[in-house]
Amino acid sequence: MRQRMNDLDWNQVRAFLAAVEGGSLTAGGKALGLSQSTLSRQVQALEESLGVALFERIGKRLVLTEAGRALAPHASAMGQAAAALDLGALGRSEAVDGTVTISASDAVAMYLLPPMLRRVREEVPGVTVRVLVANSLSDLRRREADIAIRHVRPTEPELVGRWIRDATASFYASKAWVARHGHPRRAAEATGAVFIGDDTDGRYAAYLCELGLDLGPESFRLCSESSLISWALARQGLGICPVMPEIARTMPELVQVLEEVPAITFPIWLLTHREVHTARRIRLVFDILAEELGGITPRLLPATLRT
Repeated sequence: MRQRMNDLDWNQVRAFLAAVEGGSLTAGGKALGLSQSTLSRQVQALEESLGVALFERIGKRLVLTEAGRALAPHASAMGQAAAALDLGALGRSEAVDGTVTISASDAVAMYLLPPMLRRVREEVPGVTVRVLVANSLSDLRRREADIAIRHVRPTEPELVGRWIRDATASFYASKAWVARHGHPRRAAEATGAVFIGDDTDGRYAAYLCELGLDLGPESFRLCSESSLISWALARQGLGICPVMPEIARTMPELVQVLEEVPAITFPIWLLTHREVHTARRIRLVFDILAEELGGITPRLLPATLRT
């Protein structure tokens, strides 16, 4: 018998929504922290409750049926309403105990966050910190993270945050690489050198060309969106890679090269959602991170403004 709509199990709807947004049961399960089999059972239970098939398998692909496509927007609306309810409740919480999730790139999470989190543990011992490593922009609106450290100017009006400072990255290569290829100091001396970095869309190469480096596709034979992997490749003597000087000092294998080429500059933004920044534990952690990242008194501003 078909179940009444007001008796629907939200966990089943959420499983369906995660599978739709992830594009597969595996991705949907990963997003929810569930196994593929558990997510599959929840989706099947929802199909039985609704009396319709939501997915069909075509080869190895999972494809929405016509009913699935029609119902997906309603499931999305339920997800947004649930997220809004969660955000609103959290924003009014005065509890210091609880979990705060911080999203940061792999480089920031590895090298910059640990000393900051030592202070968080000392000053807010009741808070459990979860570090989410994400090189892409995390969706604060969907509560993937409570606080995000980002390197691009945000545009979402529902976010509040602080522009902390502009950071820099200079160019480094291993001592072994310099011994084999010489020590390039000017842009013209880097012709033919291999540069390590993610240039899948050509923007990285275009930016380096603006700094005076004459580079083409042949200059990027080693690519990774992970800074940690890029630095590991550079430390093995495989090419030139930008590194923040304060991080490069922890890598004795590296030496600075291209000293006469301008450093790469990028912003550091600290963000949270407008609905949750008033939650006491999030506000306390946010303030500590802002002070540690910039050495300034934190002040929440609309994310679209820069001070």
